[in-house]
Amino acid sequence: MKIKKGDTVLITLGRDRGRQGQVEKVIPDKSAVIVSGLNLAKKHVRPQGEKKPGGIIEISQPLNVAKVALICPKCNQPTRVGYKKEKKEKYRVCKKCQEIID
Repeated sequence: MKIKKGDTVLITLGRDRGRQGQVEKVIPDKSAVIVSGLNLAKKHVRPQGEKKPGGIIEISQPLNVAKVALICPKCNQPTRVGYKKEKKEKYRVCKKCQEIID
C-alpha cells in the first residue's frame, strides 16, 4: 500500500470530505486505513464491572484507501504516490514536487 501509519491524509469522499487527519492504522487485507478522529461511529458499550463503565463511545471506522489522498510533507498538497529505486532501496515519491516522502 502506498499509505503508511503516521501519514497525513486528506479525505476526498464521504461525509468528512475535505478534512485532514493522521493515519492511525493500516489494514492491507481490506485496503483500508483508520484516520484518527474522522469517520466516527457511535457504539453502545455495556458496563464491564466498576472499572469500565458503560455508555456510548465514538470509534473511528475504516476508510477505503481510494477515498483518501496523501498530503506531501514538502509541498503540503494532496498528491499521488510514485516509487523510485536507488541503490537497491525503494522510496515513495510525491508526483507533484518529485521529492522523496520517506
